[in-house]
Amino acid sequence: MTTPLTTQNFKGTVGPTLADSEPHFESPPHPGADSPNVVVVLLDDTGFAQFGCFGSDIETPNVDALAANGLQYTNFHVAPLCSPTRASLLTGRSQHAVGMRGVSNWRTGFPNQLGHISNHAATIAEVLKSEGYGTYCVGKWHLAPTQDISSAGPFDQWPLARGFDRFYGFLEGETDQFHPELTSDNHRIEPPATAEEGYHLSEDMIDQLLLMLSDSKGIRPDRPFFAYVPFGATHAPHQAPQEYLNKYRGRYDEGWDVIRQRWFDRQMELGVLAEGTQLAPRNPGVEAWEDVPEAHQKFACRLQEAFAAFLDHTDDQIGRLVDGLREMGELDNTIFVVLADNGASQEGGPFGVMHEMKFFNGLLDAPDESVEYLEDIGGPNSHTNYPWGWAQAGNSPFKWYKQNTHEGGVHVPMVFHWPAGVDALQAGSKRNQFVNVSDITPTIYEILGVTAPEVFKGIEQMPVTGHSFASTLADANAPATNTLQYFENGGSRALIVEQGAVWWKAVSRHQSGVDFEDDVWELYRLSEDMSECNDLAAEMPEKLIELIQLWWSEAETNGVLPLDDRRFELFAPRLSDEGPHRLDRKYVYRPPMSPIPAQPSPSPGGRSWDMTATVTRVAGDQGVIWATGSASSGISIFVQNDKLFIDYNSFDERTVLESEMAVPEGDCELGVSLARNGPTTGTMSMTIDGQPAGSTELPFMMRMISSLGASVGMDFGSQVSLHYGDTFPFTGTLHQVEIQLGQRSRKDAEATAKSEMSRQ
Repeated sequence: MTTPLTTQNFKGTVGPTLADSEPHFESPPHPGADSPNVVVVLLDDTGFAQFGCFGSDIETPNVDALAANGLQYTNFHVAPLCSPTRASLLTGRSQHAVGMRGVSNWRTGFPNQLGHISNHAATIAEVLKSEGYGTYCVGKWHLAPTQDISSAGPFDQWPLARGFDRFYGFLEGETDQFHPELTSDNHRIEPPATAEEGYHLSEDMIDQLLLMLSDSKGIRPDRPFFAYVPFGATHAPHQAPQEYLNKYRGRYDEGWDVIRQRWFDRQMELGVLAEGTQLAPRNPGVEAWEDVPEAHQKFACRLQEAFAAFLDHTDDQIGRLVDGLREMGELDNTIFVVLADNGASQEGGPFGVMHEMKFFNGLLDAPDESVEYLEDIGGPNSHTNYPWGWAQAGNSPFKWYKQNTHEGGVHVPMVFHWPAGVDALQAGSKRNQFVNVSDITPTIYEILGVTAPEVFKGIEQMPVTGHSFASTLADANAPATNTLQYFENGGSRALIVEQGAVWWKAVSRHQSGVDFEDDVWELYRLSEDMSECNDLAAEMPEKLIELIQLWWSEAETNGVLPLDDRRFELFAPRLSDEGPHRLDRKYVYRPPMSPIPAQPSPSPGGRSWDMTATVTRVAGDQGVIWATGSASSGISIFVQNDKLFIDYNSFDERTVLESEMAVPEGDCELGVSLARNGPTTGTMSMTIDGQPAGSTELPFMMRMISSLGASVGMDFGSQVSLHYGDTFPFTGTLHQVEIQLGQRSRKDAEATAKSEMSRQ
């Protein structure tokens, strides 16, 4: 007789009657009553100097307090880009080995770039959940392929599928902080409030996390939790509530040279930097402040103010989380780690940008013109990023930025706080041992007494290769446990190694298209020159060759190869419709459906396209049929006053077409066509029940419209059109919206891909 599956693990006995039987109750795993909670807070694009306790004058009292009552790691390193760091952080393994050498937006067909974390590398959430922990994530995910993050899924690489009990946040690389594209667990939702009502994503994240933790502890006070808190801050767009923006008015008028020197001097005073460290010279492209024209200075200062306000506001949310844990009685026995995913961003260019999408369309706002919009910077109608000069100040004392394997890209702040596990006598002290992001998870495993499984859910697991630094918690003089670490991003490479008490670094900054054999390598003695100012390559060529050969050995061991310097080209196959998805380029939406936008929705930028909507209405029925974008740039198609409208909002330069005839009552078909007729120009026209109803020329046809996706039957977020003041939902019956995208040329796809890559 076949044994039922439900009894195969049964350890009792089953007889003919209850009197002849013995029950067995399987106990779920439990880590133990005294097991600590774990909270990992990850900031985005935050440089080494930007926390107050690491040198800046930006007010971060809450992170500073965690450092003052915990440990401050001053020699902490990450990958040069966000998705790779996140993959390494959550798995304790090499980012290349787990399939995430670059951002999750693309795949290459090689094991080192799957667009997601390999299932052969269980995340810390998966492991701790299997040990009995509650697991929660709020914030930015960016670890699932872009084409898989719409409401259609698949969901196998979303947070809930990778070990989290609950998720609240966004799945892409960036979002608008006042009008975010939100996902709760596995479904899209609208934000609970508007910018006008005081909404900001960072605050909402902490509200939701505290609710999750309170729900968990209220019912299961015995069960510890793991909370992963990857803020959207301080990635662009830099946005903060007005009171925070006001706080920094005029603070940076002295310019980046003076401020950077001041921050460097404070770093030396605080002991964040080793004695003898030099302030690296200005990066190429960063002008001396005194040579920057006055209008450019005003624009640059306001952009830096917005960044500072954003970080200050984020710090307050970290403080709210700390206070919430304290009120629950959980703070003392919570391992609380704060870190950044890479150095300060270079994506703002030499001048900074007022609106990313305008910049990516090749429309460069001269700072002389942008000063007219200074009051918008940092608010709901801006999408800014600061210039190189301020980014390098944020990376003080280092050179270069995010994306680069020099210290400016990979050397970031880290704070470790755990009152129950770190002796009070150690509180406020610094740790100068080399530590890599892959070392955090094995450290937590060691503290918790957890062994990473060799097989997880029937899948063989690759070994955890990070090195626990738990020994340094009690001993500032304990030797570093990680003494050999490679780095790579887009062909830029580096290797840090300890040899005979000397820490060496070999590093190259690769330029796309240059033969890898022609890359120029530099050599630094990091233990004496942490800011990479004294290149020893010419003086010690044999040592450099030795380290380069060691880099190749580590690359083979960790799955780094093949080297691949493609960037925007990797987006192009999906954007040019040459990939396996959506070859017919047709999308049909039928209610009921979620009106909330999604990045993988049809992208009408840079190509011709047609929309057909079937509706039923009575006189006076009105509202949005379909919209994409935001108040800064977008397209809205709507009915108002019995007329059909198209509002083409090209960075506040608006082309509005109103139908020449009324939209009839009853059933009708509304048609819209946008035809590209030149490199940057086009024509838009409309029909009502097949009859021409108007057309007009588009002086500029956007190639990249917005970082926000489309919405159906309403205008989600900040409204595209000035013709209405809210989401303007359609009050008639919307039966169907069909969008047929025209063919996008490979050239146009590559241009769009450049902008999409830059946003990451």
